[in-house]
Amino acid sequence: MAVELGQPIATFQAQATGGLQIDLGALKGEQIVLYFYPKDNTPGCTTEGQDFRDRHDAFRAVNTQVFGVSRDSLKTHENFKNKQGFPFELISDQDEQLCQLFEVIKLKKLYGKEYLGIDRSTFLIDRNGVLRQQWRGVKVPGHAEAVLQAARTLHDA
Repeated sequence: MAVELGQPIATFQAQATGGLQIDLGALKGEQIVLYFYPKDNTPGCTTEGQDFRDRHDAFRAVNTQVFGVSRDSLKTHENFKNKQGFPFELISDQDEQLCQLFEVIKLKKLYGKEYLGIDRSTFLIDRNGVLRQQWRGVKVPGHAEAVLQAARTLHDA
């Protein structure tokens, strides 16, 4: 079953950098940002990660944890995280469990060839595990700031 605005997110567990097992149920009480991106170490994904990194303290100030999600391996994620100095964890979704839950796998085209890839998307989940906002088909410039503003508004509500 896919996610819907205003509805609780099904509890999930996922492997993340730092040897962590992320459990949505254990994160209740904090706001969560899940940003899905196509691939580690690519220009757009690097810029997006840096934008979230540069706002990390502001997200933490409003009790919000950020997680990046892609289908890359934990090893690739660790290298990407360390190279970019990301203060947040990256979730490896190689089995596409989260990608399917959030319906972010879309038919894409590159150099005339079609393939299934991650549609850059972000989801803001409230303290009770309810999906409060979503951004699909994200364009990187200004996006992390827009998510931060939404997290502030939700925190203050």
